[in-house]
Amino acid sequence: MTLKISPAAALYARSDIPKQDKLKVARGEVPLCASDLGALLVLLSFDADQEVKGAAAHSLREMPHDLLLAIAASPEAHPKVIDLLARLHFDKTDIAAQLLVHRSVESRTVEFLAAKGFAVPTGVSSSSVQETCTPDLVGTAPEADETEIDEEGEEYKSKYKLCQEMGVAEKIKSALSGDKEWRTILIKDSNKLVSGAVIKNPRITEAEVLAIAKSKIQNDEILRVICLNREWIKNYQIRKALVENSKTPLPNALRFMSTLGEKDLTALAKSKNVGTVISTQARRFLLAKTKH
Repeated sequence: MTLKISPAAALYARSDIPKQDKLKVARGEVPLCASDLGALLVLLSFDADQEVKGAAAHSLREMPHDLLLAIAASPEAHPKVIDLLARLHFDKTDIAAQLLVHRSVESRTVEFLAAKGFAVPTGVSSSSVQETCTPDLVGTAPEADETEIDEEGEEYKSKYKLCQEMGVAEKIKSALSGDKEWRTILIKDSNKLVSGAVIKNPRITEAEVLAIAKSKIQNDEILRVICLNREWIKNYQIRKALVENSKTPLPNALRFMSTLGEKDLTALAKSKNVGTVISTQARRFLLAKTKH
């Protein structure tokens, strides 16, 4: 199978890697992004060494829920990873639902989940995957899309009108692969499968993610996906926006708050627009900083 992984992860896919290094990856002891870890675990679950193979299989079966969700939300996740996780974790409804609408989902995965009782959106397409035995170690970068959206423009209005006539499956497809105008329209869709698909679009930019983190979005799951994306949360402004957003899961908001500067903590401590827990914790952080 063809696996697209980062150059850092590619080091662990080489044939000459020592067994102990393989075992570290197989046991989840090497810090890797979600899509890289998923791909390497699947690769190692076919390793000739039984100990490595067993460790990788165990990690796939016992994978923490937040990591499963991160892989399901990663646009770079390989179809084979999607399929294997669907078969191992179909009992976790939220995970299975995410995998079902992944941009790389294969028809056999869709059929498997349908057989397990999951409702399959009409028109969800399967990907065409080339079967080889050599991992492709070249990572792919999302396409840049930083243009401003003119919501009064004719093209935007045309897409908005077209959107009103589209079915759920068509909307999901456009959300997963469409340009910034489609993403701007569909992120506001009342169907959570549609709005949730937007955040999985590989062309989405950090500027868009920041705008979403600042918004009063109704789909809480989108904020959970943002919280689990290691690249996005490296952005200070995104972390700050997540802390300020009442829809952000509290454990994540508190974790990100610990990374904020004194000026922003002071503003949070005084803010009437955040929850009591957030403002109280901000005051505690400030007090701790003054003591040191």
